Amino acid sequence: MKLLKIGASLALALTVMMGCDTKTNEKTEQAPDTVAIPAPEEADLNSDQSALLQNILGTSYGENANGTILRGVAFGDPVSKVKASETFEMFEETPDHLGYTSETAKLETIDVQYFLTADKKVNKITVDVYLNSPGATKQLWNAGKQYFSENYDAPKEEPKKITWKKKSVRINMEDVSVGKDYGLKFQFFPTDKNVLASN
Repeated sequence: MKLLKIGASLALALTVMMGCDTKTNEKTEQAPDTVAIPAPEEADLNSDQSALLQNILGTSYGENANGTILRGVAFGDPVSKVKASETFEMFEETPDHLGYTSETAKLETIDVQYFLTADKKVNKITVDVYLNSPGATKQLWNAGKQYFSENYDAPKEEPKKITWKKKSVRINMEDVSVGKDYGLKFQFFPTDKNVLASN
C-alpha cells in the first residue's frame, strides 16, 4: 500500500511537471513571434528605368536635334546656354565645370556635370545615376544599351562598360555598382577637336 501511495505521488508529480513544462514551452514558442516586414517590391523601390533614361537625356531624347548631345546641350556651347537649357538644380559651379542634380520620387539621384574649356565652352559631359537595386541598374543598362545602339554605331562591349561612337561623339556607359551602392555612369566626349573650335 505504501508503495502504491509513493507510485501515485510520483505519477502526480510527473504530470504536474510535464504540465508546467508544456506551458513553459508554449510560452517560449510564442515569444519569438514578431511582426514580419516584407521586402519591398521592385516596383515600390525603383522608377520606370525607360522613363528615367528619358529624364537623363532631356528634351532631345530620340531626336538629337541641332547637334545637341544631351539635355539640349552640344559640345562647344557656352556656359550661358547650359544655364539656360538645364532644368535640374545647380549644385556646383567652378571654373572648369557646372554640376546639376535631380532626385526622383523613388529617391534615385541623377548628377550631370558639364566640363568646360578655358574659354568656358562645354567639352565633356558626365552623368552619374545612383539607383536603389541591382534590378534597377540592369533595367537602366538595358534601356541605355537599346537607345544608344539604335542611335549610334555598333557598340564595343566589355563586362561592365559599353562604348558607342557617332560622327564626332563617343559615349561610355559603365556599371559602377559596388556592394550595396548601385548605379551607372554615362560619359560623353567629343572625338573631333574641330567641333569645339567651330562653336
